[in-house]
Amino acid sequence: MTEPVIKVEKASKKFSKGLQHTMLYGVKDITRNIMGREAITDKIRKGEFWAVEDVSFTLKKGESLGIIGPNGSGKTTLLKMLNGIFMPDKGRISVKGRVGALIQVGAGFHPMLTGRENVYVNGAILGMRKKEIDKKFDSIVDFADIGDFLDAPVRHYSSGMYVRLGFAVAVHCDPDIMLVDEILAVGDREFAIKCYQKMHQIRKSGVSIVLVSHNEYVIREQTSNCLYLRNGKPEFLGSSEEGISRYIRDGIESRRREIVPERQEDSGIKKGAQLVLARFLDRDSNEITFIESGQELNIDIECIMREKLNKPIFGVNFYGLGGLMYCANSYYENMSFEGLPSGKVKIRINIPEFHLPADNYLCSVVLADESADNLIDWHNMAYKLVVGRAKNARGLIKLPTKWEVKEVDDA
Repeated sequence: MTEPVIKVEKASKKFSKGLQHTMLYGVKDITRNIMGREAITDKIRKGEFWAVEDVSFTLKKGESLGIIGPNGSGKTTLLKMLNGIFMPDKGRISVKGRVGALIQVGAGFHPMLTGRENVYVNGAILGMRKKEIDKKFDSIVDFADIGDFLDAPVRHYSSGMYVRLGFAVAVHCDPDIMLVDEILAVGDREFAIKCYQKMHQIRKSGVSIVLVSHNEYVIREQTSNCLYLRNGKPEFLGSSEEGISRYIRDGIESRRREIVPERQEDSGIKKGAQLVLARFLDRDSNEITFIESGQELNIDIECIMREKLNKPIFGVNFYGLGGLMYCANSYYENMSFEGLPSGKVKIRINIPEFHLPADNYLCSVVLADESADNLIDWHNMAYKLVVGRAKNARGLIKLPTKWEVKEVDDA
């Protein structure tokens, strides 16, 4: 059984919301240590909050872990704990091996020194000896590709140039563990691709990687498992595919707006018919508010028919960030509902494969009479449906495809 290179056991880290509390508690904790008493680290005091709380996972040699979550969820704090910058206030963290870290732009660089000089400074911080840096210097410079700026003070560097030089040093220190934050997003696209290709290469050589990113494609391609953090707490730990789907679903649902249906006063009461409600159902007729793109969707529309309508029309409109995305409408489908009985009736719309892109949709339901050119009832933006990306898809939608192989006749 391979020993874990990283073992995190119920690790937690707290911070104070204000400088005053930070200084006050710092003095108190130092005083307690001087008096031979333990500092208070396992409890929240006034003005404090848990930035990371009760996180546990293990990572073995050659394994890769992605860390995902919304801004402020504790991803970078956890990465700094793994790198030893922060110590956990509760729990334990064990890290075995040389760590190459790229967590913050400019970390480990002295602004007054040149890029050349900072290669040696940063390399020393990462545990490299001067002879080792001398041997790898040309390779580091070639990978960073910062041109004539190598002998310029790094205070003149752009954030992208900082990243280039920092990543080049980190991957050349022969790390056992690589910690990489979203920092690669500040570089240019070509260099980011180059970095991810290098990470893929060193991972195959047995290097363990912990990667923080908002880019779901990067997490999918670079990691096999992921940790999903929200409000500092672990929401999910498992396969990257499943974790990303859950993260996207939660993110879309959290942006849903609470909409009060815009209905006319006594809507439908004095008319020939009235919409009651609409429901979204899965293939097993379970009511849902979330569906993966490409899955079967059923829509039940309940209404009360008070008198006979000549040519009733039913419609459901889906509005996303780009406006009206789709309309299921009986008129355009040449569906006739003449002769509907009086009383309460239910209309079901079946969509075998609902291929709308992942988004948060607001839905309107319409009842009209074609022959009278009359809007009978309207539930405007009264319903919500969240569409998430299919687990086995790339991009925002999954489309049905057929694959085949054909022989090519060269004659």
